[in-house]
Amino acid sequence: MRTSILGKTGLTVSKLGFGAMRLRAISHTEADRVINHALDRGITYIDTAASYGDSEEKLGSAISHRRSEYVLATKTMKRSYGEAKQEIEQSLRLLRTDYVDILQIHYVNYPQEYREVRAADGAIRAAEELQSKGYIGHIGITGHRPELLARWLRDYPFATVLFHLSMVQPFAKRELMPMAESLDVGMIAMKPISGPFLSKVTESLRYSAASSAHVVLSGMQSIAEVDANIAALERSVDAEERAALEEMAAGLDEHGCRRCNYCSCPLGIRIPDTLIPSRYRQKYGLLEAGELMWQQSADKFAQCMTYEPCREQPLCQQACPYHLPIQAEIRRAMG
Repeated sequence: MRTSILGKTGLTVSKLGFGAMRLRAISHTEADRVINHALDRGITYIDTAASYGDSEEKLGSAISHRRSEYVLATKTMKRSYGEAKQEIEQSLRLLRTDYVDILQIHYVNYPQEYREVRAADGAIRAAEELQSKGYIGHIGITGHRPELLARWLRDYPFATVLFHLSMVQPFAKRELMPMAESLDVGMIAMKPISGPFLSKVTESLRYSAASSAHVVLSGMQSIAEVDANIAALERSVDAEERAALEEMAAGLDEHGCRRCNYCSCPLGIRIPDTLIPSRYRQKYGLLEAGELMWQQSADKFAQCMTYEPCREQPLCQQACPYHLPIQAEIRRAMG
């Protein structure tokens, strides 16, 4: 397994990171097998969160006895000092550890949320306090709006940043990653296959790995997935392959969606899950689970075109911070 130094944290991490969110969908016994297999194969970066169901509990049960073998990151979505401190302490108990290497302030997508966590009684104060006592090694941030994350990296000395990076969501390359590089912030790229969507898994993983990200974080829930992901990233990406991957990805981001989730649809159309894979679907097809998810929204596309409250200006477009022509994109996806 190839490794890198995670920015200014100084931590040595595997190029492939284990995203533990999907552990909540499998049994404790299977989770034990999968995560120990991942460690045995050389994966040393483990990512979880308090909001990932029983993921922390399963990790604690499975690998706390191997604590020296991996870098452990967890997250809090709480915004206030008291709630964040309580949640972080609970995470430590569930993970059966005295410390986490990285505590990430999670899913910060609105400026108001950032103001809340940065306030005197905000979540960052709780993280700093626990850091000073040795329970936290480094403080990071996660979110779905790369241009805002870039701004916030200038405002506070976050040690790491977690963001989307894939063939269908390359937006972090434009502002966020250059800013992170200039500040020596550890970069963790998540969702390289965009959740359940991108069918060319190896190429998708290698596209993300061809970037300057220190870790490519992939959600895994089986030994087969662990082995396949490791195989995909065994060797580095050379200049010729990088160019081919960029050519493969060309135009797949024209939907413009960052998955910030500002929008919502009264008809139940999952807008990010519709827009983000739409061009990829037309060109390469989706994984089976992704196609099923996409079709759940597609069944409602015709209603979108005639829904009275959205005739003059669709409600989702009014909420979108990027002013995307969402209804036109849905019409395009209808063919």
